[in-house]
Amino acid sequence: MKIRTIALSAAVVLVFGTSTAAATPTWSPRPQEVKPFLPAGNTNPAIADGVALGKQVASYTASGLGPAAANPAAPADAPERYVDLAGGTLPPGVTVTEAQALNVLKRIKANLAAAGLGLADVVSMRAYLEKPPGAEAADFTGWNRAYRQFFANTDLTTGQAVPVPLGTASPALPMEVNPARPARVTIEIANLPVAGWLVEVEVVAAYKH
Repeated sequence: MKIRTIALSAAVVLVFGTSTAAATPTWSPRPQEVKPFLPAGNTNPAIADGVALGKQVASYTASGLGPAAANPAAPADAPERYVDLAGGTLPPGVTVTEAQALNVLKRIKANLAAAGLGLADVVSMRAYLEKPPGAEAADFTGWNRAYRQFFANTDLTTGQAVPVPLGTASPALPMEVNPARPARVTIEIANLPVAGWLVEVEVVAAYKH
């Protein structure tokens, strides 16, 4: 038994040692550096391939936020309850998921502000979508339109704001001009924690100074 234990331990050390050597990076961020890695050849990518944080970068992780109940005329557990557009009326082509996402992203802005941060400081994002009642799948298109209203809406070459659509309306200036392109994942799940929610989002932001 002792011989087998020793042999196993040696094998584990060998495997870990090999893995560590293979994973040694050729570059690492400087202290206090925040560096997004963006897709090459694209002047307006939606998200980063990844974001590197230096050792001395402080970060803030927000809990998952869903939309606030803003339409009391709708039933308490209906997705329309969480639409905060004027009168609860959706503009042409705007989906309920899109409207809820706008609501959520406004809440994220307020959450970050309370921590001394802004939307431009967001380095990673995880979005959870539930499919609307009667739909076959989550509304990724509506989510992405709402996302572009608050993130990744400047041209990397010129720095100018890029017009974005709201629903089926012609593209116009975004609600929040923001060059940040966080690392992001969007996932469809079966059930969000509040009846009527179609969107929940969590973010990580970096203190860059």
